[in-house]
Amino acid sequence: MNLTFGKRSAGLTLIEAMLIFAVVGVMAVIFLMPAVSRARTRPPRVQCANNLKEIGLSFQIWEADNGDTYPMFISQTNGGTLEFSTGPNAWRHFQIMADELMDPKLLICPADKNGSRTVATDFNLLSNSNLSYFVGMVSNELSPQMILSGDCNVTNSLRLKNGVLALTKRYPAGWTADMHKTAGNILMGDGSVLQVDDSGLRAAVANSGVAENRVQMPVLEP
Repeated sequence: MNLTFGKRSAGLTLIEAMLIFAVVGVMAVIFLMPAVSRARTRPPRVQCANNLKEIGLSFQIWEADNGDTYPMFISQTNGGTLEFSTGPNAWRHFQIMADELMDPKLLICPADKNGSRTVATDFNLLSNSNLSYFVGMVSNELSPQMILSGDCNVTNSLRLKNGVLALTKRYPAGWTADMHKTAGNILMGDGSVLQVDDSGLRAAVANSGVAENRVQMPVLEP
């Protein structure tokens, strides 16, 4: 006796396809959630270091388009910020790099708990109250060991002179407890970022190749 059975279609039914997509979706969520969780719980100091790396890259791009010179050493009439290298004008050196930075959020350290500092909504509204980082008076990337920027909780026994702090071997530098638990990040002239404690900061100052590292601080108006 011959029995004839109906052949099943080789294609998937709509229900089977939906089940497969659902399983794939669940597996994707399972694999991606740990990565998302790690990103959300990234330590503030790591986020800060990433901010400074982006800032360093922005400086490099800007100087490459402007005669291999940072904005702090080009007159305002030529598109730079030389005239603002003292006083409460640190923000101006970052504002002029708005196209390179793209996001003003990069200018606030996530460990900065100063309630007077907040993320700027627009680069046109930028001020020192939207800035957690100092800017070093560094000529160009040919000075790789000079300090270009860093956390503004840097200090020594010297007073600010018109918004500028002099970091020298004679007056040992250190970090206040305002950010990163008496530690900090510094951006070097070559674009690298160092996470250092007090001794590491002093070593960076001593090895900078200059007697005095002048850094303009994001001082807040009275």
